[in-house]
This record gives sequence, C-alpha cells and structure tokens, in this order.
Amino acid sequence: MEWKLTDKQRQDLIQRHRQERDKRICDRIKAVLAFDDGYSYSEIARLLLLDDETIRRHINDYQQENKLTTHNGGSNGKLNDRETQELIKHLAEVTYLPLRDREA
Repeated sequence: MEWKLTDKQRQDLIQRHRQERDKRICDRIKAVLAFDDGYSYSEIARLLLLDDETIRRHINDYQQENKLTTHNGGSNGKLNDRETQELIKHLAEVTYLPLRDREA
C-alpha cells in the first residue's frame, strides 16, 4: 500500500517546520517529508543523523496518528499533591551541584 501526503498536508508540515522551535519535532517533520519524496528509511536516517528504527517509528506515528510531538504520556507520579509542592519549594530554595570524580 503506497502512502502519500496530500498537497495540504505537505504545505501544513512545511509551515509547521518553519514555526517550530523544537529540533526533535523538526526532525520528525523532515523525516515525513523526505519519506513522501521517496527517500528510504536508511537515507533519511543518514541525513538526519538518526537510526533507521527511529525514522520508521516517526513515519509510522505520523501515518497512523498524525503524531509529530515527542510526548509519549509518561508515567503517573508517586508523590501526592502536598509532597509535590514541598519538593518544588525545596528545589526552588536549594541548589545542588554535581560532584565530579571525587576521590574517596
């Protein structure tokens, strides 16, 4: 089954690419456009410096759900509302610096 973008879909993707600030979403848009132009998964992967499987997933996500975002839903938090607010307050007040190769 051959899949092609409509002219409107192509123009919408190009317009979104021009306005998008998230590089990851831009890569997804470029992958979909390149695939529509006849490039193979491996050619697109090489051009975008990504792996073939990532390109396949991006294109499949767009074909099935028109998905371009990087949000996958995540998981439910383990903290209750009070604990979450306490943590946010604590992190706003305290700065943690990374430890670099400390000797024991």
